[in-house]
Amino acid sequence: MDGDDLTAAEHRVWAAMPAGTRTALAGLSGADLRSLLLSVARDRAATARPSEVVRRWREDRFVRPARADPRLLARVEARMWQLLPADVDGVELSPVVPVGACSAVAPVSQNRIVTTMRASEVLSDPTNALAIEAAVRRRRQSEVHLAAAHRVLRAQDFGSDASAHFRLFALVSSARDTGSGGTEARLLIRHLTYWRAVLAELAPTAEPQLRLTTFDDQVVRERLTNTVRPALDGGVVPLLDEPERTRGRGYYTGCALRITLLGGSLEIGDGGLTDWTARLGGDAKERCLISCLATERLVDGISR
Repeated sequence: MDGDDLTAAEHRVWAAMPAGTRTALAGLSGADLRSLLLSVARDRAATARPSEVVRRWREDRFVRPARADPRLLARVEARMWQLLPADVDGVELSPVVPVGACSAVAPVSQNRIVTTMRASEVLSDPTNALAIEAAVRRRRQSEVHLAAAHRVLRAQDFGSDASAHFRLFALVSSARDTGSGGTEARLLIRHLTYWRAVLAELAPTAEPQLRLTTFDDQVVRERLTNTVRPALDGGVVPLLDEPERTRGRGYYTGCALRITLLGGSLEIGDGGLTDWTARLGGDAKERCLISCLATERLVDGISR
């Protein structure tokens, strides 16, 4: 088997195995491989001692509790739910999603995601899960608007002081293209209006801003000028252009948005147009807008 794409750690592990192990494991059915991995996990768990569990609790960034006050988070998120339009359906997501839920539709490395032994992965982004649910619902609904609040876990290291898990409040909308960027504009107005209401009520003194960037889409750029911005004119939360942004290009299509506090120095949310429901539903005419806000960052920004 080709080993050129293996990391140094993977080379070390396979070198320690008997010859033919990798080929044998690759030849197992999914069910048999899961059974084998579960038996190994069971054997390892049987040797765990209470002191080792406590040590891991102290040292493992994946399992340490968050520093946020859950009572304050609950109050903030409760008000965010109350501010949602009545036609947005709330979804209580599972802690796990099908393996590939992120990497199948977005340029995301599976190494950033905690994969389980049961053909699933720990939820790392509720927008991906909501997009899958939206694609399913679009088979029987003319358009879909969904929201979820969920604690997510990500494998990448954000630094010694940062938690590997955090709460996100997410929106996903999906509808069929009506031409000339009309659907994209309508969805953008819906999401931006909601986030503006949240910021105006919960963080009015924290210098909240909504920032927009277009990515090489002239039609979307025109709709932002003649439809989206006029609909959001005025108010205590400014809508600003951010033409210098490059992050998200290739992940988002058409345009991206950013939610910030403290005059732009604290990013608390992100979003943009994607092709996710188009790919999930096999329909190129499908349009999808995702956006989310980190509620712990919102609370932190309010308290500064």
